[in-house]
Amino acid sequence: MPVSTYLVVALGAGVAGFVQGLSGFAFGLVALSFWAWVIDPKLAAILSVAGGLAGQIVAAVSVRRGVDLKSLAPFVLGGLAGIPLGVLLLPSLDADRFKALLGLLLMVWCPVMLFARDLPRVTAGGRIADAAVGLAGGVMGALGGFTGVLPTLWCTLRRYERDVQRTIVQNFNLAMLAVTMITYLASGIITPPVLPMLAVVLLAMLIPTLLGTRAYGGISEVAFRRLVLSLLTLSGLTLLASALPRLL
Repeated sequence: MPVSTYLVVALGAGVAGFVQGLSGFAFGLVALSFWAWVIDPKLAAILSVAGGLAGQIVAAVSVRRGVDLKSLAPFVLGGLAGIPLGVLLLPSLDADRFKALLGLLLMVWCPVMLFARDLPRVTAGGRIADAAVGLAGGVMGALGGFTGVLPTLWCTLRRYERDVQRTIVQNFNLAMLAVTMITYLASGIITPPVLPMLAVVLLAMLIPTLLGTRAYGGISEVAFRRLVLSLLTLSGLTLLASALPRLL
């Protein structure tokens, strides 16, 4: 690959690492806004999962939060069921249609939540709904490392406090990305030619992730909610922009 490709991949990993350290999610979505133009989607999926997993490990050490197993368990159990389904879908998935539909959803719904302060808190569904969201997160994780998107949106709809949301999303992402990476390794998706690019991603995102986790401690509850919804909206725009040229 050209040197310029490695530079773009490194830049995307660095920016995505900082955002993940700050918000607890979105490594894959932010990195994709750089990588979608220079590398193959399947390679981007592998790098996204690896970078997201490394970032979650750093965050778990740097931003320590207690684990409420009662709240976390439905998400994780649903996610574990979703990962094998996502791995099965990966070879035959129309990735551009998937990204376009998800992007439209995020671009419409997140700004509504951002500007309409009096939207009612979602309380229906209980643990079954949480498990369904976890299942969807597991599928999306296997398809490209997007584990945190729907759980983050769901926790925001539930109006969880900043630290509660961070705890659920961070631990969910860590579990799902770890299992997804193990599945990738077991299925032979990660081949020797991928390793140099993988090393670039891991080296480039380490320090920005640490900086992001430090910045997290200085933002308020309201600012955190605005940050999350703004990132989700931007993620939707990125997904749609990367998919439309191929669809059209």
